[in-house]
Amino acid sequence: MEQFNAASAKDLEQTLLACLRSRRWARRVADHRPYPDLDSLLAAADEAAYDLTWADLTEALAAEPLPTLPPDTYSAAHTALDAAHAAYEARFGHVFVICLDGLSPSQVLDRILEAIRSRLTNDPEEERAVTAEELRRLAKGRLLNALRGAGNCAISR
Repeated sequence: MEQFNAASAKDLEQTLLACLRSRRWARRVADHRPYPDLDSLLAAADEAAYDLTWADLTEALAAEPLPTLPPDTYSAAHTALDAAHAAYEARFGHVFVICLDGLSPSQVLDRILEAIRSRLTNDPEEERAVTAEELRRLAKGRLLNALRGAGNCAISR
């Protein structure tokens, strides 16, 4: 936490934007420094994500990559996934996002396809809520990974 709290505004902004490409979210998380501990930081990151408007989420979605499949996935799966992504984007107007933290590589394809199929039945308002939650989960996981990558041995989540 010391490195996070002491980081320059520019470095911290880069780190936070790598977690979620919303400038409003990054500013809100950065503006509440210093954080006494990891739990306080994660709570602030969650709160900032819950407060994002659809315009903020759209900004974040524009920079989101599509979920990737493990390298050894067969080509027919890629074709099926491409078609599912296209159907999703045509229906909702943005990329499909999903947090896959904790899944083994063998579970990724089934989870993505199941989620896309299920979420295609959502109405647009319902899907906005699901998308916002997935972005929040992605941001939290990426923030934890960024802190681990900064050499913070105390982080074991």
